Amino acid sequence: MTRPEFAPPLPSRRQLLADTGYGLGGIALWHLLQNDTQGASSLIHHPPQVRNVIFLFMMGGQSHLDLFDPKPQMRSLHGTPVPASLTQARKSATGGILETIQASPRRFRAHGYCGMQLSDFLPHTSTLADQICLIRSMHCEQSNHDPAQLLLHCGTPGFGNPTMGSWINYGLGSESANMPGYLVLLSDDGHGLEGAGASLWGSGFMPSSYRGVSFRNTGDPILHLQSPAGITSATQRARIDAIRDLNQIQLENTGNHEIAARIDAYELAFRMQSGAPELLDFSQESASTQESYGIHDEHTRSFSSNCLLARRMVERGVRFVHLIHSSWDHHSDLTARLRRNCEMTDRGIAALVHDLDQRGLLDETLVVMAGEFGRTPMCEVRRGQQSDGRDHHPQAFSIWLAGGGIRKGHIHGSTDDFGFNVAEQPVHVHDLQATILHLLGVDHERLTYRFAGRDYRLTDVAGNVVHDILS
Repeated sequence: MTRPEFAPPLPSRRQLLADTGYGLGGIALWHLLQNDTQGASSLIHHPPQVRNVIFLFMMGGQSHLDLFDPKPQMRSLHGTPVPASLTQARKSATGGILETIQASPRRFRAHGYCGMQLSDFLPHTSTLADQICLIRSMHCEQSNHDPAQLLLHCGTPGFGNPTMGSWINYGLGSESANMPGYLVLLSDDGHGLEGAGASLWGSGFMPSSYRGVSFRNTGDPILHLQSPAGITSATQRARIDAIRDLNQIQLENTGNHEIAARIDAYELAFRMQSGAPELLDFSQESASTQESYGIHDEHTRSFSSNCLLARRMVERGVRFVHLIHSSWDHHSDLTARLRRNCEMTDRGIAALVHDLDQRGLLDETLVVMAGEFGRTPMCEVRRGQQSDGRDHHPQAFSIWLAGGGIRKGHIHGSTDDFGFNVAEQPVHVHDLQATILHLLGVDHERLTYRFAGRDYRLTDVAGNVVHDILS
């Protein structure tokens, strides 16, 4: 082949401009599509039924026997020795002895058209009876707080794995331009945050861009987010650009994914400087909305503000909102402490679900209320003294779900006469995780992340979608 035959003729100037114009147009189109589908659905495996999740985590383990699973037949056995059928349960998970049956003093009443029985400590949640699906047959294997909390959130009882919100953030991303895909809101009953702490919203072996960002519900939402006095937006933008360029050079030299995550974090922080303060501005909310949540009630303000923030966050496209309220670990003084925590959380939870429903958001949002385990039907004896509390109990406990794709006014599963073992339709923690992902359009067996030579997943090597709770 001669040189003239090998080398194609140069295009005309008109053809050259047309060809390069198409290329530049394609680049611009790709950029626009990338912005419109930020964090979108490359890992969606089937049509999703919800777009967002609000996970209400009641840290410490709520007593299912006093809130969700009535056992009136236990009253005649109150104070009597543990029956032979439960002798394997006499050893406390935390070192005490479980000798006598402790019936619940709570009064349960049927609510809604479905007739769901709920505790008198939940007057506001009871108004949701026809909206929620109550699972009374949850169970897991971990009887101590940290491992049980990690199992519920990360799919494994050990530290170092990504939490559920991180998995969802990794798989689906955020639909918000100015907010992270995963936000965390904290509250407590005065005893502080207990248990596994920040590991419950960490990204584990994934890049840090997938971890949960914790917000404060008063003052600056994130400390040091605002620019110092005298620093204009233009100055801040120039500074971020310079840092990005330096990080980009380092990324090209090392290939370290954490540097890429750092670049993304700086960019997101810059956008949040305008978005976050607006998010916290409740003056945009009507007086009736603020009243329904209990924003101005000193007793309910902290948790209720988080509930209202959760609604505002999903409105703005945040994929996973994580509310954590501590602590429900009631080994003693059960009635007083349980009442206090219910009074702090019950109103806000009900207002959140009703508010989502009224705004047409509940059909595309999944609300989950869960603790890491339940409590025993026996009271503890410690150092020879009998308490009026309950010990940890992973063999059977209750949670509920509401929102898109969930059966309304439905009770799934049951426990034995003591609320000790699951009697029908058991649901493991991994089954719950698989179901949450399924509602988001994700197959839990196909959402994987390669680390240390292994493909990890949220549900580890287990989990089945609970189709009976789906509408």
